[in-house]
Amino acid sequence: MKGPVLVVGTGLLGTSVALACKQRGVEVLLRDVAPEHVRTASGLGAGKPDDGSAAQLVVVAVPPDHLGAEIAAALAGSAAVVTDVGSVKSQPLAQLAALGVGDLKRYVGSHPMAGSERSGPLAASATLFEGRPWAITAHADAAPEAIALVRELIELCGAVPVELSPADHDRAVARVSHLPQLMSSLVAGRLAAAPSTHLALAGQGVRDVTRIAGSDPTLWKQIITANADAVLAVLDEMKERLERLRGSVAEADAEAIASLLAEGVAGTAAIPAKHGGVARPMASVFVSLPDQAGELARLFAHVGTLGVSIEDVHIDHDPGRPVGLVELVVEACEAETLVTSLTEHGWSVHP
Repeated sequence: MKGPVLVVGTGLLGTSVALACKQRGVEVLLRDVAPEHVRTASGLGAGKPDDGSAAQLVVVAVPPDHLGAEIAAALAGSAAVVTDVGSVKSQPLAQLAALGVGDLKRYVGSHPMAGSERSGPLAASATLFEGRPWAITAHADAAPEAIALVRELIELCGAVPVELSPADHDRAVARVSHLPQLMSSLVAGRLAAAPSTHLALAGQGVRDVTRIAGSDPTLWKQIITANADAVLAVLDEMKERLERLRGSVAEADAEAIASLLAEGVAGTAAIPAKHGGVARPMASVFVSLPDQAGELARLFAHVGTLGVSIEDVHIDHDPGRPVGLVELVVEACEAETLVTSLTEHGWSVHP
């Protein structure tokens, strides 16, 4: 990619795209309605303020409500290929049609499946997209060279291109992103007015389920309303299962409850592994650690000497003691070796 790349919108995603491009030697121009965001992103090394230079590619990274207008402005204001990183792909096309934009050969929608519950340029990272799927959602009239340039951007950012139609993309994200966000928010919402005695029993499970509920409500209301039809379809599926679950609980039907729980196990197993492909069996090893500096690093160093790869880690702090319970998620075939070694070397390992 020769560049320059013009990034419109210097929040988490836009600034991360800019940082990744700069890291690979591509010139980046930055534009945002908030001058302080441009200053921050520029200060992080993401590029320089837009000076009007002709761009090879424009990346529109603005909130969903503004995508159509910004894409139209980018198409009208330059000869560049234009992509966006919005979470919904059918709505921008509808907005462009409503604005009377007829020639869309240079526009190719895209969507990186990466992010954070944090927002803004200070949350950005040049490595945010590495190894993550990034959808290319080309419409029927998109020029092949425009699609190729967007694919080049994705690969430059270290992501894995996945080709989907705009409609199929929206159905997919409703299932794997938007529904989980809503369910997390609903569960977390039931905690706000809970008695403190109930909250004192909160453990890692509720933290896992509610982590993404801390995301920006203003952004998410735009995403959900923009993808309303697809979200309604998966909500209807969830409604049917909730009604079935409620009936099973009311009737104390243990077999029906077990069947629904087994669906969850099967669904978890269906999630691709971190490098794609079929997920490998995992096991958790729990280790108690004094809640003091250096203990976690010492534990990781010991695991490293065994050649065991930690696939995930969770830390649950004991509110009554200066102790943390660390959950190390490793491949199931390595769990016994890890437990044996940790125990032999004096670590407090729990089943």
